[in-house]
Amino acid sequence: MNGHDWRHLEHVLGTLTSLVNSAPPAAAADELNNVEALKKFVLDRVITEVEEPTTRDVEPMHKVRAQIRAVFVAPDEPSRTTLVNRLLASARIVPRLSDHDGFGLHLHYFPSFATIEEHLIADGGMALAAVLTAGESDRLKVCGAPDCARVMVDSSRNRSRNFCDSGRCGNRVNAAAYRERQRVSPTS
Repeated sequence: MNGHDWRHLEHVLGTLTSLVNSAPPAAAADELNNVEALKKFVLDRVITEVEEPTTRDVEPMHKVRAQIRAVFVAPDEPSRTTLVNRLLASARIVPRLSDHDGFGLHLHYFPSFATIEEHLIADGGMALAAVLTAGESDRLKVCGAPDCARVMVDSSRNRSRNFCDSGRCGNRVNAAAYRERQRVSPTS
């Protein structure tokens, strides 16, 4: 995969994690519960070549979000494969080359000016399929903090990342472990 394809794949995977993390149990409340929030999500995540979201798009996005979360929380690669295949079977795949927003030449898998749902099912499904076919299924994770349900893509070299990028989880778990060690074995 060339650098442009890889940057675009990372962008799509980041969009998928942001989407999944916008709802309980990852978020305290649904952050995409109206069309204004959905429009902001599209703008913030630089999702291009889609129809302007409308109220009709909110509920389908909730369904897509649940389908994608299921891939991240699936217990193993065969389960993830089944879920990604279902996602792809529901997609209208129309591959085409695109060059926009600093990503360089890369593939889009959705029709031009599709709905946001069609965009995320096609591009998201293909991004997840790329992770699985590369033998990297174990990079799709749920945060290891006991009180966090955010999903993440572990992009560390040795697949050792255990905590989401919220900036709180790793520090909180490590501080608690340190306090426990101090309680059990106080220094003189």
